[in-house]
Amino acid sequence: MSKYGIWFLLVMCNLFWAGNYVFGKYVIVEVTPLWITFSRWILALLFLIPIAHYIEKPVWSKAKNDWFLLLCMGVLGVIGYNIFLYSALGYTTPTNAALVTALNPGVIVIGSIILYKERISILQTLGLFISFAGALVVLTNGEIERLLQLQFNRGDLLMVGAVIIWTIYTLIARKISTPPITATAISTAIAVLLMAPFAGSQGINIGEIGSLAITGILYMVIFPSVSSFVFWNMAVQKIGVSKAGVFLNLIPVFTAIISCLLGERVTGAQGIGGLLVFCGVYLATGMFEQRLNIGSSKRKIEAY
Repeated sequence: MSKYGIWFLLVMCNLFWAGNYVFGKYVIVEVTPLWITFSRWILALLFLIPIAHYIEKPVWSKAKNDWFLLLCMGVLGVIGYNIFLYSALGYTTPTNAALVTALNPGVIVIGSIILYKERISILQTLGLFISFAGALVVLTNGEIERLLQLQFNRGDLLMVGAVIIWTIYTLIARKISTPPITATAISTAIAVLLMAPFAGSQGINIGEIGSLAITGILYMVIFPSVSSFVFWNMAVQKIGVSKAGVFLNLIPVFTAIISCLLGERVTGAQGIGGLLVFCGVYLATGMFEQRLNIGSSKRKIEAY
């Protein structure tokens, strides 16, 4: 596949993930976060298992060596992250939620430093501070004095929790030996089994769910849960995590565009905060330094 084909997959992957924020805002009105998560992933499982079997051709029994890590992935990535996300959308806008999520690459860098003793440069450290400053602008809606009064939107704080959960999930996933799509299928199956008793006790009246909510859940299953994950893994295999990770910054952009088309107004604080987050994450992930080094190497070669 050409590099343009890979870029197309990454763009579509992040467009689908952005749609998850927008649809989630509408679905949460009629369905609880637990049932959104449960129904989304039990249906996605019907696709993930055959896709994993066809693409990765795993020896399923070998996954028992990673059973504890797969359990943690199911609890954190499938249950925890999604329940925090959909709960947050009950209190904040899809654009705000996506902007806070843009912190993920930077927070993952911090986690890697703590757990894996990775070293970062001065520019990357500066990037972390800039991205967190941008997040504070979004969280306080540009009114930084709220920090002294501890006044935050509940939904935005829930999204901070979602970012932390996803960071831990990602750091755990780095240690797993099971192929990625297979690991997702197994951890999803574990999560569905764990959620089933709670979803059953909570109950749901399917007759009261409107067509928009049903459409939203089907969208979540087909696109963010299945298509995005397959596209992401195909791209990562070709160009690596660091280069693919830069495309994650498209999620807030796409979310803001979709939200604007649906009538949501993007505020100045969101714009400034989002720009700071993007710039900070770009520095924190080391992509800027990599480009500088490549440019410097080319100039040295040309000099010879």
